[in-house]
Amino acid sequence: MPQIQLTPAQRKDHRSEAHHLDPVVMVGGDGLSDNVKKEIDAALNAHGLIKVRVFSDDRVAREAMFQSVTEELSAAPIQHIGKLLVLWRPKVEKEKTVDENRMAGPREVKVLKYSKRAGQRPEVKTLRVLGNQRLTAGGNVRRAKPKPPVSVKKRSQT
Repeated sequence: MPQIQLTPAQRKDHRSEAHHLDPVVMVGGDGLSDNVKKEIDAALNAHGLIKVRVFSDDRVAREAMFQSVTEELSAAPIQHIGKLLVLWRPKVEKEKTVDENRMAGPREVKVLKYSKRAGQRPEVKTLRVLGNQRLTAGGNVRRAKPKPPVSVKKRSQT
């Protein structure tokens, strides 16, 4: 797969975005193994823009790794500075599936009501909580948001 070509302005924008990032993948003494490539691919899928730290002292080997990763994973090379490599690949948008069976509505909540008298078992109550309600710490049902007050001006219009 060919690597992605970016304009210098796009590369500059991605460099500035990657400035505060920490390295996500570390390449050790074994070099660029298949497992490391899988981790880089997974990180690119999850984040889009990543930093990779290479613990090799050979600059030529790091440059070769940088080129091979960008070509094999169809990513764009953003920056190679020292032992850090910055890669970018556009994130794939996931389709959001809507569960048609799931609807907003009342839900049943079980609440334990403790007795004021010692030694008695707590009472289990099942309460129905609507969408505009919330459950307080004491087990009472309250409106989540109070109705906003109607201004004098709006009252006079109706």
